[in-house]
Amino acid sequence: MAEKSMQRAVVLSQRMIADQIYSMWLRADSIAQNAAPGQFVSVYCKDSGRMLPRPISICENDSESGALRLVYRIVGKGTAEFAGCREGDTLDILGPLGNGFPTERCPAGRTAFLIGGGIGIPPMVELSKRLEGNVQVIAGYRDELFLTEELSAHGNLYLSVESDAAFRNAVAAEASGADFYLEGYPATHGNVLDCIRENGLHADVIYACGPTPMLRAVKAYAQENRVECWLSLEQRMACGIGACLACVCESRETDAHSQVRNKRVCREGPVFAAEDVVL
Repeated sequence: MAEKSMQRAVVLSQRMIADQIYSMWLRADSIAQNAAPGQFVSVYCKDSGRMLPRPISICENDSESGALRLVYRIVGKGTAEFAGCREGDTLDILGPLGNGFPTERCPAGRTAFLIGGGIGIPPMVELSKRLEGNVQVIAGYRDELFLTEELSAHGNLYLSVESDAAFRNAVAAEASGADFYLEGYPATHGNVLDCIRENGLHADVIYACGPTPMLRAVKAYAQENRVECWLSLEQRMACGIGACLACVCESRETDAHSQVRNKRVCREGPVFAAEDVVL
């Protein structure tokens, strides 16, 4: 785990990339230089009435320029405050936090699924850059698409869209295993596993991040097909550093800190081997 630090980061840019979803670039030298794919930062509000930081996964980090990209959804007053930031504003952030994806599990010659669902999609951008093997990105959306250009830059991108309305304007096209394209990418009307099966995709290792029902289904798919699988869990957090035990998940083994069958998502996670956690 990289050494974490508290930084006063400077907002370089911010824009809305989908409904209620924002992309923010920050200057945060030490965090950008040390972050691994799958780690997150705790972002602190300026409003003193909101004491707890908001955990946000790292979408991209550039160690040379010291730039860090966060892509997040407005879900409450804290993230709404962040959405109001403009170029030159500052935010206090702590990171990088947690354990990231083991990129060494996909060397040259292996194929990886990078499965992202909803706001679990952003961490897949940096991860796709760091893998030496063949990358197949399966991005699951409820409706509006985002980050498609970035996701396709370092791998083959496949889309799954659940909303009938979002899929209604898809243009039929002939392609191997796919009936529709959205924004130029093969798309499936359904969930991420429907997309994998429809396109006849196979992998040696799976990296996934998204809502628990999706992760549960991905874990079952991996077990059924005997594929190595790593899951990044989404969980409500408080301290973000493992002290408060507010973000525990059920585990297969006893935690050395709490002496129960729990793991702290912020500390031992958010990335776990699929067989190590109960969903």
